[in-house]
Amino acid sequence: MDKKELDWAQLGFEYIKTDYRFSAKHINGKWEDGSLVESEIISVHEGAPALHYAQQCFEGMKAQTGPDGNALLFRPDLNSIRINEAASRILMPEVPREMFFSAIEEVVRANQAWIPPYGSGASLYIRPMLFGVGKNLGVRPAEAYEFRVFVSPVGPYFQSSGLAVISLAVSDTDRASPHGTGSYKIGANYAGGLLATREAKALGADEALYLDAAEQRYIDEAGSANIIVSMTGNRFVTPASNAILPSITRRSLTTLAEDCLKLNVENRPIDLRGEFDEFEEVAACGTAAVLSPVGRIYFDGQWHNFYGEGKEVGPVMQELYDQLVGIQKGDKEDPYGWIHQVQI
Repeated sequence: MDKKELDWAQLGFEYIKTDYRFSAKHINGKWEDGSLVESEIISVHEGAPALHYAQQCFEGMKAQTGPDGNALLFRPDLNSIRINEAASRILMPEVPREMFFSAIEEVVRANQAWIPPYGSGASLYIRPMLFGVGKNLGVRPAEAYEFRVFVSPVGPYFQSSGLAVISLAVSDTDRASPHGTGSYKIGANYAGGLLATREAKALGADEALYLDAAEQRYIDEAGSANIIVSMTGNRFVTPASNAILPSITRRSLTTLAEDCLKLNVENRPIDLRGEFDEFEEVAACGTAAVLSPVGRIYFDGQWHNFYGEGKEVGPVMQELYDQLVGIQKGDKEDPYGWIHQVQI
């Protein structure tokens, strides 16, 4: 099948309507089979709990075109687990693993003309979502639910192409409380961060950086990505917090840091102010962001820089990016069994 006539190398991270999406309903305590649909419009009752009480969760995934022309998914089993953890937390029915995988594969195959070509630098973003529908008024779970999967070709999240440095600004806003829903991929967590992102951009940053809600001291995560830190003493440190999303990308980078770069991996609270002088490299990471090195962070009324003139990307983050993207695109060996191939 011929590809769509798009300037793949110039794509941003924006919605582009594709041909098909998957929809299945959960009614009277059981899932219907579901099917591909053409309309991108969702019709719901005005009393739907998804609209009033944010009973909604979602996932973010990508499909890459491999060297052989097939579509490559990265660790979709973990997306299946994570969406069900979120669903259980806000009292929605779990999506059966078989339905989750089948829906994604169906949508990817049906929209193969929209999958960016191998080597284009773009990918097909996949958005599985689950939300409460039906009439409701009181604060209680919905009586029915819809599981939906749509896709859109996208470019890099933060920059137009390649591996470029971004900046972060510490927010005075708390993203989530320690015993709240911060570790679940639900829409309410993101709505609460829109103001912080706008304020960060007003300071000249690309994204907000959240510290812990209790002390405003320890790094939690950025508004749209997890944080990883390369520190003195050959250390690779990730924030330990039950208020942040368990990033699949971060989990994978931690494995690569230990196995490929032979770094000493630590998962613990990271004191931004107390340990900043030990930071050598910092990056934001996630499905959308992939790995985006951080060049400077704004806190305590001023910018704090990592890189001197002429130095933009540190060696640790560059190597981790190359290893991760190489596996995701099928250019490097996958010794971990992370890649799930969809025959096109």
